[in-house]
Amino acid sequence: MGKFKLTIEYDGGRFKGWQVQEDARSIQGLLIKAAKTVFETDKVEVYGSGRTDAGVHALGQVAHLDVNSKMPVRLIRQKMNDLLPHDVNIISVDSVSPKFHARHDAIARSYIYQISRRRNAFGKHFMWWVKDPLDVEKMNQAAAHLVGFHDFKSFSNEKGTEKSSKVELQQLKVVEKGDMIIVHIVASHFLWKMVRRVVGCLVEVGTGRMDPAKFKEWLEAPSQEPAQYTAPPAGLFLERVYFPGEQVSKEFKTLL
Repeated sequence: MGKFKLTIEYDGGRFKGWQVQEDARSIQGLLIKAAKTVFETDKVEVYGSGRTDAGVHALGQVAHLDVNSKMPVRLIRQKMNDLLPHDVNIISVDSVSPKFHARHDAIARSYIYQISRRRNAFGKHFMWWVKDPLDVEKMNQAAAHLVGFHDFKSFSNEKGTEKSSKVELQQLKVVEKGDMIIVHIVASHFLWKMVRRVVGCLVEVGTGRMDPAKFKEWLEAPSQEPAQYTAPPAGLFLERVYFPGEQVSKEFKTLL
């Protein structure tokens, strides 16, 4: 079978997430359906680098496509995009080794979270409008506690599983861009709802309602407290997926 690497962007607002679900609209499901039509076969497999939840977007999700075809990558991209809705777009298609795996081979993922300081007529579905003034310096003080290899169980919704909650968080920075505040986070992988809970707690610090030192406490002793501050999905974007040979960048892209 041929194997192809797909780089995809999507607006997650009208989807129940990345993963195929019965009786629910998913990104993976639409890609599989389009591929089956393009290649005229049911023998198609599409695997993503990771799952995004309902309402979460992507600027650079990566998936691999397994299909028995020698169709040029340019035509694959064109034909599949012709079948996909306006809120899903394949940016690029590349031929890759049969051993390539979008999830297992990824060495890091980066997310951005867009926070607006003001009401915005165009960004309702792509940002979180926080009305309270935010102290970005204090937010970065709190963020510094999380960088490194830690147990992020306090920031995860992973319950009743044997999955490890330890994560190598490589970068976490809060940056001001005009009326926007961008949270940029890079890690080896992410736990379910981890980014949204980190962002929600950072906002609490920014408003002055939370001490930055709480972050250190939650790493040392698991707590359910961060769950109540989970940020809404609308502002969250999977920004990029990194593979061997690619250097993790401190720069990032935003939608707006």
